[in-house]
Amino acid sequence: MNAISMESGKARINMEGCIRCGVCHEVCPQQAVRHDSEKIPEIVKSNVERTKEFMEACAKYLGNIEEKKKCLARMIKHFNNEKIIAEKTLQELEKLKEDLAN
Repeated sequence: MNAISMESGKARINMEGCIRCGVCHEVCPQQAVRHDSEKIPEIVKSNVERTKEFMEACAKYLGNIEEKKKCLARMIKHFNNEKIIAEKTLQELEKLKEDLAN
């Protein structure tokens, strides 16, 4: 607990200290705290924008459009790895859930 602090009049959530209890969603009078699923569109947009920035940097510093394409391929690989990690984590959590039910 104690993952929420006030900074310059605004509540800030320390995600490393957050235990995912959901209490902040219930107590925020401004409904400023959103569930992770509500953030998906902005996270996707951010990932795509960062990828475009990386691609431009690769082309600029490494010399050509081929480097830009290679960068895109690396980013696709990166996000595929993230997807695999998430899927395997979910499988393990489902096992944990089953163990708790028994």
